[in-house]
Amino acid sequence: MDTIEADVIAIITKRLPADKRDPQKPVQPSDRLEDIGMDSLGAVEMVFDLEEKFDIEIPYNANTPRTEFDKVSDVVAAIKKLIDGQSK
Repeated sequence: MDTIEADVIAIITKRLPADKRDPQKPVQPSDRLEDIGMDSLGAVEMVFDLEEKFDIEIPYNANTPRTEFDKVSDVVAAIKKLIDGQSK
């Protein structure tokens, strides 16, 4: 697991409801955000945390479903793409 992926997973885990965090079953890239308990408020807070951590701006509208953020791996890929776009 690379650093960006580990940081994204840590942020996602932090924004899950306390009753959904299971140290015996850590969040995996293949997990669907909805299946691991990410609600709309958690998603908005996750976006803010990711923007702050990586110094990026994520185009996000809380009123519009984000199908590209279906899985944890989708979030990781989007962050990597935004970071890569900044360095060019």
